[in-house]
Amino acid sequence: MPLSFNDAIIKEFRANGGRVGGPFEGGDLLLLTTTGARSGEEHTVPLGYVRDGADLLIVGSAGGADRHPAWYHNLLAHPVVRIEVGDETYDAIAAPAEGERREALFSQVVATAPGYADYQKQTSRTIPVVVLRSPEPETAAPPAADPADEQ
Repeated sequence: MPLSFNDAIIKEFRANGGRVGGPFEGGDLLLLTTTGARSGEEHTVPLGYVRDGADLLIVGSAGGADRHPAWYHNLLAHPVVRIEVGDETYDAIAAPAEGERREALFSQVVATAPGYADYQKQTSRTIPVVVLRSPEPETAAPPAADPADEQ
């Protein structure tokens, strides 16, 4: 069975440490793995992203379609997602931006990737901007005192 377009990109991404050719060559691409809202199964999709400090921003453009992409519905139901960027893999919390924050982040994204503005013009829905944030590392307990230091 031939690979789907996304499956081929995912395979190439993983085989080449996050680098792909074709129309995505040189672009900022990540793999987002969500848990299906209804199925509970994992689904992975390649997406463009924009950095915002330590956070990553992804856009639910669906190419300007009138419906949000399936991955967006999945992360609303299950906001803990897995991210692959380059050869790094980690869990993140996905939080859709709303109101003025969404507007500001969308402007930031469009400044980097102007094509998203074209997608927004093609649809009456507000295209979501999602912030992917790594969970805060657990605070480590202080090291145990060395009994030799107490003498």
